Amino acid sequence: MLKRLFPHPWLSVVLLLIWLLLVNEASAGHLLLGALLGWVIALLVGRRLWLRPMALRRPDLMLRLAGRVLYDIVHANVEVAALVLGPMRRMQPAFIQVPLDLDHEMALTALISIVSLSPGTLCAELSDDRRVLLIHVLNLRDEARLVDTIKSRYEAPLKEIFVCLPS
Repeated sequence: MLKRLFPHPWLSVVLLLIWLLLVNEASAGHLLLGALLGWVIALLVGRRLWLRPMALRRPDLMLRLAGRVLYDIVHANVEVAALVLGPMRRMQPAFIQVPLDLDHEMALTALISIVSLSPGTLCAELSDDRRVLLIHVLNLRDEARLVDTIKSRYEAPLKEIFVCLPS
């Protein structure tokens, strides 16, 4: 019964906090209005917007992936700086397609963020079936190697971290 009245309590709380930040006042009236808005919005649109159930597994792998991403971002910054400061003819921009095995929305979002945060690469499009990621690369040397790197360094750990649960 309580689950039907409050299907997404955390969404309601977040919406309340956003409301209070927007009005910049924590009076009783704004608390009540924000709570009412948070509850109604979560009740009406929560089911349509909510992601499939998932579990975060392997916190050790999550920490290692975060360290790897930070290292790769610093390394890519140095490479892009050297490339941009050098002769323009050295650059070989290209688009590549990376086939995806991820199926959860959060895992896909994490992969797209990781690739886009790394200097020299940018996710341009995710196919409608969510099976192919189109990436723009500032300097492409070996397409097969880059695809393999993205799949092994980022996608494989994300598949272990984000596990879909039955609905």
